[in-house]
Amino acid sequence: MAVTLADVAARARVSAATVSRVLSGNYPVAESTRTRVLRAVDELEYVVNGPASALAAATSDLVGVLVNDIADPFFGIMAGAVQAEMGAPAGEPGRGAEKLAVICNTGGSPERELNYLTLLQRQRAAAVVLTGGAVEHPDHAAAVATKASRLAASGTRVVLCGRPPIADATTLTFDNRGGARRLTEHLLTLGHRRIGYVAGPAERTTTRHRLEGHRAALGAARVNSLDADMERLTVHGLYDRASGYDATLELLRRDRGLTAIVAANDTIALGVCAALRDQGLRIPEDVSVAGFDDLPFSADAVPALTTMRLPLHEAGARAGRLALGREPQPPGGVAMVRAELMARASTAPPRG
Repeated sequence: MAVTLADVAARARVSAATVSRVLSGNYPVAESTRTRVLRAVDELEYVVNGPASALAAATSDLVGVLVNDIADPFFGIMAGAVQAEMGAPAGEPGRGAEKLAVICNTGGSPERELNYLTLLQRQRAAAVVLTGGAVEHPDHAAAVATKASRLAASGTRVVLCGRPPIADATTLTFDNRGGARRLTEHLLTLGHRRIGYVAGPAERTTTRHRLEGHRAALGAARVNSLDADMERLTVHGLYDRASGYDATLELLRRDRGLTAIVAANDTIALGVCAALRDQGLRIPEDVSVAGFDDLPFSADAVPALTTMRLPLHEAGARAGRLALGREPQPPGGVAMVRAELMARASTAPPRG
């Protein structure tokens, strides 16, 4: 049987009128009461029905786009590309074909991510696009999977862009492992053997996959193949310039003879370059530097940054089309977005 407003009221120990007020959002309700009602709605998987069942079964013109940080070009490029797809398709004059893309900035908070998914379900969003890596925690992963299933069951398309696949979602997954491996192989081919690595936050899937690719290349070449050596020459931080700067100073403290440093993304790589310059080291004459993503500033850095290019705009645009049903689903619901090596002036063979 379908869950009713009365069921929610009984679970939350309030009146049906109070539940209605909380869901409509038009009346003042005590925060503790509101929290109790929303928890009951979530636990019972309640969706407004009854006389408005036809309306509840339909989706709105809203598309939610979840990003960690809209100020980060990595997310801004994808979000902008998704949003650009929300207008009517070329050649379609039909009024109402457009959708409203709402950018939901999570700040990297798992709790905020789940809250946005709940809010988008209540708004009967036409689609939800989740961008970037996922938090690696079993409870959070299970909660996201549950939210995705509920969204899909209510008619909302769920698309992941840059995340590992989950059930009930179409996925554009990034080749982070393969790209990172090819990047480090490029340095090894140049002759580098003392290579440091600046990783992102340990709890992110993107961080782990890129670090695994880097270490796979080292292991295959029998360079720093011992776990202790790999850990010694790896420093974790945030995906920002300051972390790259601080991590580079720590790597140099651990091994002043490093000839190359790989950064988990291009923004970190900028911090790496700044720290090396402040230490009187030249790029690439003394230390080569490589990044990942090929963000817009990478080619204009001095020297131009060697990096792995992810087609972020193209991936975001495709995610938007998939979210709106304007492009066929990939086989099995999953497609890999490949990374391309952009070898530039920040890497060169080591001296001597």
